[in-house]
Amino acid sequence: MRQAMQPRVASLPAMRRQRGVAAIEFALVFLFGMLPLLLLTFSGVLIFAAKQSLTLAAAEGARAALRYGTAEQRRGYACAAAQRSMQWLLDFSGETAGCDAPATPGTSYAPVAVSTAASCPSVPAAQCLTVVASYDYDAHPLLPGTGAAYGWLLGSAIASSATVQLDPQTD
Repeated sequence: MRQAMQPRVASLPAMRRQRGVAAIEFALVFLFGMLPLLLLTFSGVLIFAAKQSLTLAAAEGARAALRYGTAEQRRGYACAAAQRSMQWLLDFSGETAGCDAPATPGTSYAPVAVSTAASCPSVPAAQCLTVVASYDYDAHPLLPGTGAAYGWLLGSAIASSATVQLDPQTD
């Protein structure tokens, strides 16, 4: 009766067979659980940084168009300022930003597009200029292999635009 009351102790060979199982379980959980989560987080941060750079580039381009000069000079100022603000994206993708393409939907892709001065939608008597900065994530993903994964979420290109109303007395 006394033997039945004593707790059972696992045999020594059974304990030796279990040695290292926790390390293997940790490695598998890290590999298949944590690593994809970290990859998703890191790529999301890179996409957010690219979107912020494009927003800054469009805003800086529009702000630069407010400088005095002719309409073509203003387009040049806007293009140069947008290029400077998104230079790291241009360097990464190997693209050059020529501002020859108009900033209208349906045209071919251009990293920086500056429209010609046209009537503003809200105030037809005033002239507006639109700067569009974009980055083709499908063609140049920031992390290899994430272009297909984020293609359904991002669409064809990440873009940002800014419109500025020009002062008619400075032309």
